Amino acid sequence: MAYKEKEIEKLYYSIGEVAEIFNVAPSLIRFWESEFELIQPKKNRKGNRQFTVEDINNVRTIYHLVKEKGFTLQGAKEMLKNDTQSVKDKMEMIDSLKRIRQFLSEVRDKLH
Repeated sequence: MAYKEKEIEKLYYSIGEVAEIFNVAPSLIRFWESEFELIQPKKNRKGNRQFTVEDINNVRTIYHLVKEKGFTLQGAKEMLKNDTQSVKDKMEMIDSLKRIRQFLSEVRDKLH
């Protein structure tokens, strides 16, 4: 996986923390926010973005389409417009299969 797995445990995350999770610049997260209705973090009184776990999962979906699958922004928008849940389900299945593969590789390595 290109992004770093990080335990999600807080109620709100800053844009810097979200950018760090995916190893991208905060400006990219702001850009995606302006391009995709799916990303709508709350803003506090100072105007700082506050991302929830759901927001982070929405960023993960866009990251998956654009960075991992190579979709253009327009292509990603079309995919999400047609069936957001299907995209998320496929992404979850891929993540699950990657975890199983990693587990099996670790078992294989311990056996050798």
